[in-house]
Amino acid sequence: MPPVTEEKTAVLRKTSLVDFPPHLSAAVFFRGCNLRCPYCYNTDLVLNHDFEGLVSAKEIISHLEKRRNVLTGLALSGGEALLNPATEAVVRAAKSLGYKIKLDTNGSCPAQLERFLKDQALSPDYLAMDIKTSPKKLWMLMGVPENEEEQKEKFNSLLDKNIRKSIELISEMPAQNREWRTVLVPPLANREDIAQMSAMLPKDAVWYLTTFAPQHCLNPAYQRIAPYSPEQEEELLKEAQKTIPGASLR
Repeated sequence: MPPVTEEKTAVLRKTSLVDFPPHLSAAVFFRGCNLRCPYCYNTDLVLNHDFEGLVSAKEIISHLEKRRNVLTGLALSGGEALLNPATEAVVRAAKSLGYKIKLDTNGSCPAQLERFLKDQALSPDYLAMDIKTSPKKLWMLMGVPENEEEQKEKFNSLLDKNIRKSIELISEMPAQNREWRTVLVPPLANREDIAQMSAMLPKDAVWYLTTFAPQHCLNPAYQRIAPYSPEQEEELLKEAQKTIPGASLR
């Protein structure tokens, strides 16, 4: 088991009704990510910055111990929680205290995901995975310039392989214990992209399509991109439901 350190590594939301429903939960947002999604609004976490309000694994576990008779769930997000060295210690401690665990992931780390799923002391009770775009546009999540064809092909191939493996692993969980999510960012999620993403998911998937909010984006240019209209979102939903009947807008 990794040591419980005092390094400031995450943001702690002490009480939440929205991060892991129906549980009254705590939510932890870990620093660090291997992607650079241009529309991401958790810029300081993704870029691993130091800023006021960060807490350590030791502080998180202390909060869970104090609130164990009130809270029932713990939601873990990021950044990418599977890449943070403090995540394992927090999960092990939380599960030993009787908490239900929800894990958010971008799907790019299937080896870490598989290790968590196979270890009863680490295995999440609920998994939520982001499906960000179609396989041919994965390079856009890495900050690769559009004219770098070799780099684009490299990242498309690598990320596609990892994402499909993560989908395969998560698909083995009961349908009620998993979900996929896609932010409807116009450059990343047009009708063709939705069709390609839907083909990657199990037919019984719960798949939430959500509205793009162009604020505090990692790539400032995305703040000038207009979100889809409600009518356009409905059309994208219809495309998704051709393959995934459980797709919905949220």
